[in-house]
Amino acid sequence: MIVDLHNHTKLCNHAEGEISQYVEKAIECGIKYFGFSEHAPMNFDQKYRITFEQMREYEKSVLEAKKKYKNSIEILLGYEVDYLKGYMDERVLNADVDYLIGSVHFIEEWGFDNPEFIGNYKDQDIDEIWQKYFGAIEEMANSRLFDIVGHLDLIKIFNYLPTKNINKIAKDALLAIKEADMSIEINVAGFRKPIGEAYPSMSLLNEIKKLNIPITFASDAHKPEQVGLYSDEAISMAKSAGYSECVLYRNRKKYFIKF
Repeated sequence: MIVDLHNHTKLCNHAEGEISQYVEKAIECGIKYFGFSEHAPMNFDQKYRITFEQMREYEKSVLEAKKKYKNSIEILLGYEVDYLKGYMDERVLNADVDYLIGSVHFIEEWGFDNPEFIGNYKDQDIDEIWQKYFGAIEEMANSRLFDIVGHLDLIKIFNYLPTKNINKIAKDALLAIKEADMSIEINVAGFRKPIGEAYPSMSLLNEIKKLNIPITFASDAHKPEQVGLYSDEAISMAKSAGYSECVLYRNRKKYFIKF
């Protein structure tokens, strides 16, 4: 991957390693544009994210790395923001960053991708869950608050798949993403999860290409050794769908890069 915009730091309480270790691994992997997008603070699920008080520390640390490694790699600053009504905060949404990733990790405050709460699936209608999830993705796109859609089909993480056609379930969300001029990341973290494939699936990526929605790439690393993992698979997917360029962001402005 020449571009890798979705990565975390130990400040989120469920990642490990120093910022310098992530950057040096990215350089080793040949990544030219590397972004940190820490889990943004909100007054919910605080166990798995930085605090509002840590925002300055996080931003300062990333900007220091940007300066330190400027001759070897371009470091970009972002946040991964949970789209959850009633909890998004202007301090994050108006932060002076290169980009904001919008992600859905909660369905009506249920953390569906957290192994701690996997038991909730047995009490749910799987088709209804998928519809609610992509309904939230559609709402997120319509909010016009974010630049990148994080792990588009994260709801598949534990391999609980719907009986209905996934592309049809996702159709309205994809149209909203297109209308909002957002990009979608090919996020390889799914290879490390029970589903065993990237987010999005190849089938969804083909639909994304039909709509000419731009893509970017994401290790979604929570450890330095995860940086650049499965990059060959991500590039192969993108090329198979017909892509030859991806996007990065500086100061919330989109730039296209050949890969």
